[in-house]
Amino acid sequence: MQQLVVFSLGSEEYGLPITQVQEIIRYSRPRTVPSAPMSVRGVINLRGKIIPVVDLKSRLGLDAVEPDEAKIVIIEAGAVTAGLIVDEVDEVLTVDEDQLEQAPTGDVGYIQAVAKVGDRLLVLLDLDAMFASDADSDLMAA
Repeated sequence: MQQLVVFSLGSEEYGLPITQVQEIIRYSRPRTVPSAPMSVRGVINLRGKIIPVVDLKSRLGLDAVEPDEAKIVIIEAGAVTAGLIVDEVDEVLTVDEDQLEQAPTGDVGYIQAVAKVGDRLLVLLDLDAMFASDADSDLMAA
């Protein structure tokens, strides 16, 4: 069993292992960093620590329409601490291993699994994969 933080990007639901989520904060506009990759919106100061902020819709190739009340999920993946812009954080769910299935596509990219919760399908993101092979790892390690 594992607990997931469930959030939405547009009409789709995604999940992250709660062990990788440090906190959830209200959206505040990040300070732009020149020559940063497209999906990196900039940096914020979180209690004295500079945290890069990633537009998760842009990183996943989704339409990046910013909602009125976005949230920033502060995550930790390996040596990387970053903020992920999401539309809304919905809930924390506990799922069993038998509710998880591998993604049905060959190149799963950042998808770890798909969770079946009732009639809902939650895409579990693989943050380690998302940030491990990063061209912007220098910014992420800052």
